[in-house]
Amino acid sequence: MRHIDSHLDRRLFVTGAAAALSGLALSGDAAAGTRHGGRRAPAGEFRGTWLATVANRDWPSRPGLSAAGQRAELLAHLDTAVARRLNAVILQVRPAADALWPSPYEPWSACLTGTQGRDPGWDPLGTAVAEAHRRGLELHAWFNPYRVANHTDPARLAPGHPARVHPDWVLPYGGKLYYDPGLPEVRRFVQDAMLDAVRRYAVDAVHWDDYFYPYPVAGQSFGDDASYARHGAGFPDRDAWRRDNTDRLVRETADRIKRLKPHVAFGISPFGVWRNADTDPLGSDTRAGVQTYDDLHADTRTWVREGWIDYLVPQLYWNTGFPAADYATLLPWWDAVAEGTGVDLYIGEALYKAGDPAQPAAWQDPAELSRHLALARRYGSVRGHAFFSAKEVAADRIGAMARVVADHYQRPARPPRG
Repeated sequence: MRHIDSHLDRRLFVTGAAAALSGLALSGDAAAGTRHGGRRAPAGEFRGTWLATVANRDWPSRPGLSAAGQRAELLAHLDTAVARRLNAVILQVRPAADALWPSPYEPWSACLTGTQGRDPGWDPLGTAVAEAHRRGLELHAWFNPYRVANHTDPARLAPGHPARVHPDWVLPYGGKLYYDPGLPEVRRFVQDAMLDAVRRYAVDAVHWDDYFYPYPVAGQSFGDDASYARHGAGFPDRDAWRRDNTDRLVRETADRIKRLKPHVAFGISPFGVWRNADTDPLGSDTRAGVQTYDDLHADTRTWVREGWIDYLVPQLYWNTGFPAADYATLLPWWDAVAEGTGVDLYIGEALYKAGDPAQPAAWQDPAELSRHLALARRYGSVRGHAFFSAKEVAADRIGAMARVVADHYQRPARPPRG
């Protein structure tokens, strides 16, 4: 998926300058309702928005608001989702090895009170689930498995934080702290911490974004020598071992969700490029500076092809015609990956770029995102879209979201799995 979270950072990982918007002239009305072979679109359609809490990106607007103020802002975001005819909110409930519910595993999140571990005086996740369902919205609980902090000082973490109790679990990298994905005890712990929310609340899905092994930082190495020495035997190299660690996290979590609550979906929103075709003939015709398989040790294609997850939301955060990673190139590539797997494909859309003067010319056109949805109607595996993020859904700087609603969301729709 974003702020000091990676949604806003990942644009740095694609090389090349923006090209002029390609001549994609489909209108929402012309393309709506058709897919491969002219089939009608299914009644179910995912219409989601991410609601990010890390560093108070979307909500709460600042740390230290009263409980009543936090609740009012949360309900306003839910009401906005309904007004935009969305049907799902992806709420970040574990932004940095902390929690937006009274977790027995990890402290209260600092985004609420400004102090990690301080009780905010209410239950944000419980309220979000109840109020979303009251409005006919799904509530997907968004967790970050391995990020501990956006700094490298364990002393700044709450007393009793697991990363302070188990300093051997934690590695500094790129100015941040991470749990070491190579330790089986870490993998078990983060699952326990996340699944506590699933056990206690009627969430509709468990959702992860693109943070597995961290994004590469030039000149730095992720210091997992000790865990590799202990657990890496039998793998051809460290990269293969790291990918296996991530695969195990995905498979084990999927299995535990289904045993705990079989109706709860499991979805992941990775960076939009698995591998470039010049790296792997199975890859996309892109020239991205990051490839999830190689750099994040996340074999996203295999997760879909093997059916380990219920849905995938690749973050296709580039405009049509962008030379290094063209939306119109990646969309059919992911459609082909998902075809016949039973895994729902939703597309992550960069609403935050619309009207941003730092972005290419295509993003100054309010119709860019609407054209994305029109194009996606042509592909049979695509079952909806998610917009990053809630703050932009509400503010809608140049009317790009309003254009999507007018062209494609004239009527409410149920989610595909609803």
